[in-house]
Amino acid sequence: MIFCGVFDGHGPLGHKFSQSIRDNLPSKLSAAFQMAQQNTSIYGENQQNMSFASWEESFFKSFIEMDEELAMKVDYDGFSGGSTAVTIIKQRDQLIIGNLGDSRAVLCTRADDNHCVPVQLTIDLKPDIPCEALRIANCGGRVFAAEEDPGVKRIWMPEEDCPGLAMSRAFGDFCLKNCGLTSVPDLVYRKISKQDQFVVLATDGVWDVLTNNEVITIVASAPKQSMAAKILVKRAVQAWRYKYPTSGVDDCAVICLFLNN
Repeated sequence: MIFCGVFDGHGPLGHKFSQSIRDNLPSKLSAAFQMAQQNTSIYGENQQNMSFASWEESFFKSFIEMDEELAMKVDYDGFSGGSTAVTIIKQRDQLIIGNLGDSRAVLCTRADDNHCVPVQLTIDLKPDIPCEALRIANCGGRVFAAEEDPGVKRIWMPEEDCPGLAMSRAFGDFCLKNCGLTSVPDLVYRKISKQDQFVVLATDGVWDVLTNNEVITIVASAPKQSMAAKILVKRAVQAWRYKYPTSGVDDCAVICLFLNN
């Protein structure tokens, strides 16, 4: 079993959130998977391939436990900070993707004529998605774009114009957890085919300036698989400086999981 994850912190102590998740979430998932496999064995199911319901339960349990643990550690400065998470488990010919926030997982597969085709595995979980906006509204939170940034809808507290979070799911950001923000991940399952080549996990800084097709083309053309992630980050940073010369470069972090090894 292989686990990969990219965690993009934000807010005053975003780096501490992402580091803590990186260091602790894998062990929580591992423990949950072992428990689920023991349960499937007890009930006579196939231990080699857990059901989607078992995967879902394991991810939900681990992510919620992680968020609760973070809540016990934060101080006032961290109250308005948090982190996204895009994670993937590969077990034999199975891929299970757990996503929280606006990072993204994109698969590269081969078409019949052998050219590369991107398949977006996750949804960018932003507040303007109708089902996300409805949950936030039902919990008393507000979704609107600030005057100074009219193109980005954000979550705001019921009676205060803060903190203005540009994603609908995240670890941390505890001031919004009663306003519709959730740490429950969106889960996707895929059975790997012979045509599937690799998966790219990356923060929103990459996807803001490069298309899915550009990303898989860059990775597929890397001279070595071990160089692919660094080359992609370099290209994303170059694209930021070209497209937004007057603004800072957003965090760009990448993992490439090759499936044919």
